[in-house]
Amino acid sequence: MAQPTIKKAVFPVGGLGTRFLPATKAIAKEMLPIVDKPLIQYAVEEAVEAGCTDMVFVTGRTKKSIEDHFDTAVDLEIELQAKQKTTLLDIARNIIPSSVNCSFIRQSHPLGLGHAILCARPIVGDEPFAVLLPDDMVDHKTGCLQQIVDVQRQTGGSTIAVDEISADNITAYGVVSVDNTESNPMRVRHIVEKPPRTTAPSNLAVIGRYILQPKIFPILEKTGRGAGDEIQLTDAIAVLAQQQQVHAFRFDGIRYDCGSKLGLLKATVGYAMKHPELADEFRKYLNSL
Repeated sequence: MAQPTIKKAVFPVGGLGTRFLPATKAIAKEMLPIVDKPLIQYAVEEAVEAGCTDMVFVTGRTKKSIEDHFDTAVDLEIELQAKQKTTLLDIARNIIPSSVNCSFIRQSHPLGLGHAILCARPIVGDEPFAVLLPDDMVDHKTGCLQQIVDVQRQTGGSTIAVDEISADNITAYGVVSVDNTESNPMRVRHIVEKPPRTTAPSNLAVIGRYILQPKIFPILEKTGRGAGDEIQLTDAIAVLAQQQQVHAFRFDGIRYDCGSKLGLLKATVGYAMKHPELADEFRKYLNSL
């Protein structure tokens, strides 16, 4: 049976980004740049590559810079055109393809990732959808979401990306229990948010890429506060896995945790070393250190 095409992508971007203060005092964390593009643009480009045409941003009070980034900057375009800076004008005009729609919905209270996803329900409606957390960047020729889409077309149900995490860091993630760790994808039997190191069901941690069935919404409505006194998406997925198929998929690529300062720096170096304008000179600089 053919699976519905995934057209809507949800970006939960309401967090305060306190790890990056003072940089995030006045701008959204998701607008921090990796070389010359903000984190959120990399995530949107990944969703576009995977066939999504409707981008749903669940924002917070300090996130106007994200809306401005994906809006038309008339004054900027006039200035660049007057100065005949055609390359920069083309960049400014083509942040996203003209066929892509952007919607913004406010998460009025910071009640966790599960609550943010629930806020998107009026726009997503009754169809499967993607979720991308911009903090997680995956560098690969085929984007992480496209890989998950390809898997979900074969398996049906919901699909979540997982990565092998060291025991020292496992307590910071949602962790899955699967039926067979040797296969890929793997049927999820259970999932738990931020388990103690001694009781974690595996070393497979969920990272910020999901394809979810709309059945997740009524489950989220009934999900109470969990770890961190927040409504956890992980808790709702645990219930979903008892009602329909949920698969975990080990993606190909290098993952950068840009929710941390060190991860952001690693991503900047990794992408700079591939940048068509900067790579050679940047490598020379690194070798000189």
